[in-house]
Amino acid sequence: MNNPGKSRGPRRAGDQRRNGIAAGIALLFALFSPPWFALAAQQQPRLAEEAAPQATPPPAELTLRSALDRSLKGSRELALARIRASVARRQANLTKARFQPNLFTGSGAVYTYGIPETPGGTAPSLFNMAYVQTLFNPPLRGQYRQESLEAQIERLQTDRTRDSVMVKTASTYLELNKVRHGLELLRKESTSSTRVLDITRQRVAEGQELPIEITRAELASARVEQRRLQLESREDVLETDLRDLCSVAPDRHIDLTTEVTPNFATAADRPLHELVAMGVENSLEIRQAELDFRAKQERLKGERGGYFPTVDLVGKYSLLSKINNYQDYYKSFQKNNVNVGLQINIPVFSARTTAAVELASEDLHRSELELSATRSRVESEVRAQARKVRGSEAAREVARLELKLAQEELQNLQAKFEEGHANLREVEKLRLEESTKWLSFLDADFDNQQASLELLRMTGQLATVLQ
Repeated sequence: MNNPGKSRGPRRAGDQRRNGIAAGIALLFALFSPPWFALAAQQQPRLAEEAAPQATPPPAELTLRSALDRSLKGSRELALARIRASVARRQANLTKARFQPNLFTGSGAVYTYGIPETPGGTAPSLFNMAYVQTLFNPPLRGQYRQESLEAQIERLQTDRTRDSVMVKTASTYLELNKVRHGLELLRKESTSSTRVLDITRQRVAEGQELPIEITRAELASARVEQRRLQLESREDVLETDLRDLCSVAPDRHIDLTTEVTPNFATAADRPLHELVAMGVENSLEIRQAELDFRAKQERLKGERGGYFPTVDLVGKYSLLSKINNYQDYYKSFQKNNVNVGLQINIPVFSARTTAAVELASEDLHRSELELSATRSRVESEVRAQARKVRGSEAAREVARLELKLAQEELQNLQAKFEEGHANLREVEKLRLEESTKWLSFLDADFDNQQASLELLRMTGQLATVLQ
C-alpha cells in the first residue's frame, strides 16, 4: 500500500512553483506594460460624459419692441450704412483740409557739384519748415461742398436702412406669430378631419354612404396635412430669419411673448390727399434727390470758378550751411532765410476747365430730371399703398365676418347635436370649416398689418408707431 503522506509533498511544491511564476509574470506585466491602458481606463468616464446630451439652452423670449431693439443694435446692414456715412464725412473733411493751415518740416543731406540745388528746385538746407494754405480755389471749394452734401445723403441712407430693418423685423415677427397660431388651428383641424374620416368609413361599411365619400374625407385630411407641413416649413424659415435679425444663438428656440400690438390701422386713418402730402414731405428718397441736385449745383458753380485765379498762402524757413559752397556761386551768404507771401496762379487757357464745366452742367441736368421723377414716383407709390391698405382692411373685415358666421353656425349645430337633431359627422365638418375661416382671417389680418407697415414707412410715421 502506498503512503499518502509521501505522495502529496512533491505535488504541493510544484503547485507553489507554478503560482510563484504566474505571480512574477503578472508583476512584470504590471511594471512594464504600456501606460495607455491606464489612460484608456481613465478616459472612459470622460468620454461617457462627453457623449451624454448637453442641456438645452433656455428659449429666447421676445416681444415686438424687444425684437426691434435687438435688431437695430445688431444689424449688419445698419452698421455698414453708418460706416459709409462716416467715410463720406471724412472724405469731405479731407478736401476741406486744403483750406486749413498745413505746416511741414524736414532736414536732409545732399551732395552738390556746381550750383547747390535739390531735385525740387530749392536750395539744400540743414533744416527747413514750410507752410501752405489755400485761400481761394473755386473748383476745390465746389468739390468740398459737393462732398459735404453727399455725406448728408449717406446719413439719410442710414435712416432708410434703419426703417428697412424695422419693417423687416416687424413683418417677420408678425408672420411668425401668425404661422404659429395657424399651426395650433391645424392640429385641431387634423383631429376633426380624422374623426370625419372614421365616421365616414363606418357609415360606408353600414351602407349609409357611397364609397366616394371616403375619398372626399381622405382628400380633406390630406389637404390639412399638406397645409400643416407648409406652415411648419415656413415657421422654421421665419424663426431662422428672426434669430439672425435679433442676434439670437442658432440653438435657441424663440418664444413670442404676448403684448399689445401697435395699432397699425392708424396709418390710413387720413384723407388720401393728406397721406400723399405726408409721403412727399417726409420721403427720404426725395430729400436725397434734392441734396444730390444741390450737390451738382455746387459742383457746377465751382467748376465755373476755374476761370479765375487761385490764391495760396505760402511760407518757408531754411537753415543753410556753407558746406554746399554757396559763397562760390552767390555774392553773399545768409544762414537763416525766411520767405512768406501769396502764390497766385492765373489760368490763361485751360481745356480741362471747359470740359469740367460741360460735364458738371450735364450732370446737373440729369439730377434735375431724377428729382422730378422721384417726386412723381413717390406720390404714385404712396397713393397706391394707401389704397392697398384700405383694400386689405376691407378684406380683413370680410374674413372676420365669415369667421363670425362660421362660429355662429357651429354653435347652432352643436345645440342641435345635443338635442339629437344632428350627427357628429356634421359637427366635425363644420368645425373644419371654422378652422379654415380662422386661417383665412389670420392671413387677411397679416396682409393688412404688412401693408400698413409699408405705408407708415412711406409717410414717415414708422418710428413713432413702433417705438
